[in-house]
Amino acid sequence: MARRRKNRFPARIDQVTITGLADKGFCVGKTEEGLTVFVEDVAPGDVVDVRPFRKKKKVLFAAPLHFHQRSSERVEPFCQHFGVCGGCKWQHFAYAGQLREKERMVHDAFRRLGKVEVKEWEPILGSEDIRFYRNKLEFGCANRRWLTTEEIGTDIDNEEPVIGFHKAGAYDKLIQIEECHLQHGPSNELRNGLRALATELAVPFFDMRERHGLLRQMMVRTTTTDECMVVIAFFSDDQPTIRRFLDAALERFGSEITSLFYCINPKVNEYLMDLEMVHYAGQEYITERLDHVAFRIGPKSFFQTNTRQAERLYAIARDFAGLTGEENVYDLYTGLGSIALYVADRCRKVVGIEEIAAAIDDARENARLNNVGNATFYAGQVQDILTDAFAADHGKPDVLITDPPRAGMHPKVVNMLLEMEVPRIVYVSCNPATQARDLALLDERYEILRARPVDMFPHTSHVENVVLLSLRNLDAVKG
Repeated sequence: MARRRKNRFPARIDQVTITGLADKGFCVGKTEEGLTVFVEDVAPGDVVDVRPFRKKKKVLFAAPLHFHQRSSERVEPFCQHFGVCGGCKWQHFAYAGQLREKERMVHDAFRRLGKVEVKEWEPILGSEDIRFYRNKLEFGCANRRWLTTEEIGTDIDNEEPVIGFHKAGAYDKLIQIEECHLQHGPSNELRNGLRALATELAVPFFDMRERHGLLRQMMVRTTTTDECMVVIAFFSDDQPTIRRFLDAALERFGSEITSLFYCINPKVNEYLMDLEMVHYAGQEYITERLDHVAFRIGPKSFFQTNTRQAERLYAIARDFAGLTGEENVYDLYTGLGSIALYVADRCRKVVGIEEIAAAIDDARENARLNNVGNATFYAGQVQDILTDAFAADHGKPDVLITDPPRAGMHPKVVNMLLEMEVPRIVYVSCNPATQARDLALLDERYEILRARPVDMFPHTSHVENVVLLSLRNLDAVKG
C-alpha cells in the first residue's frame, strides 16, 4: 500500500498582515512565525486568513479566505473586467500607494540583490495618465467565450464568438472585453465592431483546442497623432474569406483605420513578430512623436507602449547623460533608435546597436525622417559588436546609454564596459532585479550617482528605473 504524502504546507493560515505589493499581481505578507506568504487578490494593509495552494522554496503562495481588516488605501476598480482579465492587477489599490510600493521594490532590489549604494535617489515619476495610456494592444479571437462565475447560469451563450484577453494563466480561455481602459482612440470600437462584422459575415473564429477556424488574433496600434494601425492574424490562408472580411472592415471602419495589415499564423503560439506582414490598405506605417522626434511605426516595430511617459523617461535619461553637444554617445539595445534619435541633437554623434535587424532598418529610416545626420546604427548581438575594434573605429564613447531587455545585459557586455572605462553610463531598465545584478558587477569601477524609478504601466507590477554611473577616480584615469 502506497504511503500517503503529507501536506507540504498548512491548509489554512490565519491573520496574515499584507505589507506590500509583489510581482504578477501578488501581495506579500508575513505570518506570526515570520514565514513569507504571497497572496493574490489582496492589498497592502489588509489582514486576512489565507489558503496556501503552492510552495516554492521557503515561500508560500495563497488565496484569501476571510478578511479581518481591509486596507484604507483600497479604491473601487474602474473596469468591469477587473479581477477576471489578466491585466491591471492593482486597480483596487490607490495610485499613490502603487507608486510608493514600486519605489520600494526598486530600492529593495538594489539593497538586497545588488547590494550597491546610490548617492542620490530621486522620487519615482508617476504616469500623468493612469487610464488609456497604452498605444498597442493584442487581442485573441475564439469561437467560444469563457464564462465568469457570475455569468454561469445566465442566458449568456458561451458558444458565441469572442475577441478579448486570455484569462490569467489559461491559454484556451478568452474573456469577452466590452470596454478596455488601457488604449485610447478607436480601440474599443474596432474590437467590438470587427467581432460583430465577422459574426455577420459568418467568418469562422479560431478554436484554440481543436485548432480550426480562421479569425485568430487582432492587434491595434494607436498614436497621439490620431493614427491607427490594425493587424489581423488568420489561422489559414483562405484568401476569398480574408479579402471579403477585410474589404467589409474597410467599408465600415475605413475612417478609423490608417493602416491595415494581415498575417497568417498557423503556429501553436500567438507570437506575431516572426510572421510575414501583408500590407492590405492605407499607409504602410503610422507616425508617432516623442517630443521633437517623429517615428515611423510598422506592424513589427518595437516602441515604448506608453508614449507620453516615454517622453518623460527619455528626458530623464538625457538629463542624466549631461550632454553638452560635444559628446560621442553609444546607445546599446537601441531598438528603432528611440533614445539615440532623442539625444542626437544634444551630442556630436551617436552610435546605436540592436540585435533585431528589422528594428535597425526602422532606426535608419527614422534618422532620415528627422534629418539626423550624426546617428549610425548597427544590427547584431551587442556582445558581438561592442569590441575593442569597434571602439577604435567609432571612438571611445564619452557617454554610454544602455536599455537592455528584461534579462539585463549579457555578461560579455558588462565586461566590455569595465574594460572601456566610459566616463558616464546611463542605464535604463524595465527590470530592477537584473539591473541591480549588472550594477553589482560594474561596482568595481563605477559609482551610482543618481537613480530615478519611472512608472510606465499603472495598475501593474512593472516599473522602469534610470541610473547614472560615473567612473570611479575619474580624474586619475584622465591623468
